Amino acid sequence: MRMKKIFAILFCWLPLVANAYVDRPNAVVRVMNKDAGKVQEFVVPVGQELQFEKIFINVRTCKQTDPFDAEDFWVFLEIAEPEKGQVFSGWMSRNEPGQNPVQHPDYDVWLVRCE
Repeated sequence: MRMKKIFAILFCWLPLVANAYVDRPNAVVRVMNKDAGKVQEFVVPVGQELQFEKIFINVRTCKQTDPFDAEDFWVFLEIAEPEKGQVFSGWMSRNEPGQNPVQHPDYDVWLVRCE
């Protein structure tokens, strides 16, 4: 009887502690040069680096919420400039881009989706 209770408790809590995100192999990012007003969209594979003009964008991971939850995407980016070094490192959400924005005088970077 005791084993049945333990099993029931574990079975009920498993969905709450299970991974709520799905890893995706590519991140779609939108980059804007503020001076030129030029906006481009790129597909960047996880673990690879993209060069856009004078910045380098490295995508470490891209995650999508569980298909049964409200759709959101998360990416961990590292952005660097040759002269300044790393200018941004952190998580970015598609649904809340202002929560952790890239603070760069010349460029804006947004996550569009993971695919």
